[in-house]
Amino acid sequence: MSDLPITIIGGYLGTGKTTLINHLLRNADGLRLAILVNEFGSLSIDEDLIVQPPTPANADASEKNQNLISIAGGCVCCSYGNDLTLAMMDLLALDPRPDHVVLESSGVALPASIAASVSLLSGYVVDGIVVLANAETIQEQAADTYIGDTIKKQLEHADLLVLNKVDLIDPAKPEQQEQTIDWLISQVPEAKVVCTEHARLPPAVVMQTFLERNQKRKPATGHHDTSLFKTITLNTDFPADAEAIAQLLAEQFAAVVRAKGFVRTASGEAATIQVVGRRWAVSVAPDDAAFNLVVIGQSDNFDEAAIRQSVAELVVTRQQ
Repeated sequence: MSDLPITIIGGYLGTGKTTLINHLLRNADGLRLAILVNEFGSLSIDEDLIVQPPTPANADASEKNQNLISIAGGCVCCSYGNDLTLAMMDLLALDPRPDHVVLESSGVALPASIAASVSLLSGYVVDGIVVLANAETIQEQAADTYIGDTIKKQLEHADLLVLNKVDLIDPAKPEQQEQTIDWLISQVPEAKVVCTEHARLPPAVVMQTFLERNQKRKPATGHHDTSLFKTITLNTDFPADAEAIAQLLAEQFAAVVRAKGFVRTASGEAATIQVVGRRWAVSVAPDDAAFNLVVIGQSDNFDEAAIRQSVAELVVTRQQ
C-alpha cells in the first residue's frame, strides 16, 4: 500500500481549527477521513455527524477500539492521548483504511514538531502543515509577552496560512485585512495566505487527496465559496523538468495553494509533482499515471495564462 497522507492543522486557541475539521467532515464527498485529536473532549464534532461514540473503558477487549468514534460517511475520529504513534498504527490497521488523516494539534503545540515526529513513522507521509490565524487578533496575540513566541513559531513553519474570521474585521477599517496579510508575510516570507470566514475552505485546498479527485471527476461544490478559488488542469504529456515545474508553482506564483499531478521526465519516466503552499516535492509516479497537472489557487490574483506559459516554457526547454 502507498503511504497514508496526513495533514496537520495548527493554530492558537480560538482560530477555528475545530470549525475547519467539522467543515471537512461535512464535505468529505465519499472519502474516508480519520481525525486525530489529543483528547475527545478537546474536539467538538458536530453531534449529527457522530454515528457511534467511543466504547466505554470497561468494555471487553474484543469490542471496537475505545479510542475511535465512528463518523458519518465512513470517517472516524481517533484520540491518541499520550501515544500518538500507537494511535497512528491503529489507523493503518483499520479495514477499510482511511483515505486521509487530519491531525488537529493543540492550541499551544508546534505543528512543525508534530510533523517531524510523523515523518519518522513508516506508513505515513506528511501532506502539509496548515496553520490558522484569527484575522481580528493575530497581530495583538503575536505581540503578547506570554504567548507571542508560541504563535510566531506556529506560523513560521506553515506550508499554508489560513487567515480565518476575516468577517470580524472592523467594517470601518477595510484596509486591515491587507495589512494583516502583509504582516503575516513579513513574519513568514513567501508565505501562501488564504483568507476565509468560518473556516469554510474547499477540502482540496487543505488536502491533496481531494485535489487528486479533481483529476478523475468534478468535485462536489459543498458548503464553501468556490468562487474564491480557481482550478485548472495542465497537459503534461511531454518531456519536462518535474522539479523545475514544482518549484515554479510553489515559489513564483503567490496565488497557487495546491498542485498535484504527473509529468513525463526527459528520460521518459513518470514523476509525481505535489505542491502545498510553499512546500513542493517530486517522487516516482505510479505505472498508471495520467499525464496532467491540477493546480488550484485564489481567484483574485490567479494568472492562468502566465502559469500555462511558464510551465510550457519549461517543457519546451527540456525538449530542445
